[in-house]
Amino acid sequence: MLLLTLKESLQNLNPKRKVHFKDLGLVDYKECWDLQERLNKSTVSIKTQNFKNPSAEQETEDTLIFCEHPHVYTLGKSGDEKNLLLDEKGLLEYDAVYYKINRGGDITYHGPGQLVGYPIFDLDYYFTDIHKYLRYLEQAIIEVLATYDIEAGRVEGLTGVWIDGQDPDKARKICAIGIRCSRWVTMHGFAFNINTDMSYFKHIVPCGIDDKAVTSMEQELGQRLDFEKVKQKVLLKLQEQFVFELA
Repeated sequence: MLLLTLKESLQNLNPKRKVHFKDLGLVDYKECWDLQERLNKSTVSIKTQNFKNPSAEQETEDTLIFCEHPHVYTLGKSGDEKNLLLDEKGLLEYDAVYYKINRGGDITYHGPGQLVGYPIFDLDYYFTDIHKYLRYLEQAIIEVLATYDIEAGRVEGLTGVWIDGQDPDKARKICAIGIRCSRWVTMHGFAFNINTDMSYFKHIVPCGIDDKAVTSMEQELGQRLDFEKVKQKVLLKLQEQFVFELA
């Protein structure tokens, strides 16, 4: 009961949480992964110290990273390596790299023209519910797509944002989500296809799902999008969903 009261007090302590925003542009995947790890471990360390010594009352900080990556395939800890359809020679041919990483989910692709978002959030200040957290990420993207008259939603039992998700023959994913959470501190996040080169998805079984397609905003609308404008809309919708302001 005391623990529940503590969590409730944290979530009510600062109704509008301050978040440090880092727009890294095009950045190497491993470099950004290392940054996430440092931020995540620092926050977890503070929480561990606070638990051991409640009088310390050291507040954690949240960070939201936006970026694009050079061509890279990443496989989650529960994924199947067979879902990568390229060998080492093929990866070199397509100027891509491959990493096994510590998020949930299976395999996905990141590349230029795709907005990748990595929230390193202490969920004790929001809500301690992973499913709710995933739904909030999805909802932000769904609402951005609606501003471009693209109707998107969810598919029961699957994460991410989908178009025509209720029609098995037409369902296609436009935003993949895969996260890791330790002591209610998140890392990894979402990959939103805006002007993405979709041909790179032909070399994997995306997210381990072999009966559904992937798509991008460019593909759906038949024209390239203003990437910066879409990015700003995503940031705004995330602020609305999680009720935070930029530090």
